[in-house]
Amino acid sequence: MVYKLNKALYGLRQAPRAWNVQLDKSLKDLGFQRCPQEYAVYKLQTPNMVLIVGVYVDDLIVTGTSEDQVVEFKKKMKMVFDMSDLGTLSYYLGIEVQQAKGDILISQVGYAKKVLQAAGTGDCNPIKYPMEQRLGITKDEEGIPVDATNYRRIIGSLRYLTHRRPDISYSVGVVSRFMESPKESHLKAVKHILRYIKGTVDYGLVYKKGGDRKLVGFSDSSYGTDLDDRKGTTGTVFYFSGKIISWSSQKQQTVALSSCEAEFMATTEAACQALWLRSLLKDLTGWKEEIVKLYVDNRSAIALMQNPVFHGRSKHIDTRFNFIRGCVERNEIYVEHISGDEQRADPLTKALPRVKFLEMRNLLGVEKLGDTTQN
Repeated sequence: MVYKLNKALYGLRQAPRAWNVQLDKSLKDLGFQRCPQEYAVYKLQTPNMVLIVGVYVDDLIVTGTSEDQVVEFKKKMKMVFDMSDLGTLSYYLGIEVQQAKGDILISQVGYAKKVLQAAGTGDCNPIKYPMEQRLGITKDEEGIPVDATNYRRIIGSLRYLTHRRPDISYSVGVVSRFMESPKESHLKAVKHILRYIKGTVDYGLVYKKGGDRKLVGFSDSSYGTDLDDRKGTTGTVFYFSGKIISWSSQKQQTVALSSCEAEFMATTEAACQALWLRSLLKDLTGWKEEIVKLYVDNRSAIALMQNPVFHGRSKHIDTRFNFIRGCVERNEIYVEHISGDEQRADPLTKALPRVKFLEMRNLLGVEKLGDTTQN
């Protein structure tokens, strides 16, 4: 269910803080506790039911195990705030949600169409992949400049689309690096992404009931692919009960001296995310904490994580990246090898060949939703 609180404090100079304090107090007075892993989420639990409230400014998303308790919660909140009941969650911050027969379909069809229209590509010819393999995009300091304001506006819109489209995370991340001084070559790459979105505007994520309640992650890295500074890209993706719940494509902060080191650094980032997700799931659902399995496709990196004898090879690596070793020793993380053909984080680290990209997009969980989404 979605509720909007109408009586906010926007007229005050300290409005955001005052509003947050008031809402926080009201929820805690009703017995809710703030989730220590995610401060925008509150939970009320009794032996018979669980209520979870997600907060974004003056919008609340409420879910729980009892419909009667949701109704009771609404009545109590109406005694404190002027609220509008928007009914079952179907549209939230540009994200479209369809619920049918226990399945939940999430997309951004309407928002994607607005992005295409705003960029002047509403009638462009669609393509089936977001970025050319081995594009070799650079700062292009001698290139022809383009309107930086317009370029940044389009990039900002594309970045919001990545919240439900992991298949464009890498390509959008690459073109985001040139917002300071965009050139025609960069805008050409952006238009390529827009043409891909045109052809996949009705794609999204599907969540079905059931599953093994296992938290599994995939970690991958490219090595020295940025032609300007030779830094690689870390890609991570996590699944719970077989459904994608978290993903990231991020340029690495330091230059790796080998592909093994780049993978080692990426797996460390994945381990941090894995531990946070594990704690979050425990807090929200009561899920019993288990060892999180991370799949990595570099055997040397796995050996480096598991065997201190390799110190001679790794002593130059920043201390913080040795965090993964402690996780493995404490049985919090289990690292397992997987072939590159099954590495689901691969499209988050590099531009893939067309056929390979389509295969990996399917493994990520991005699929065509057909007529079930809004127009």
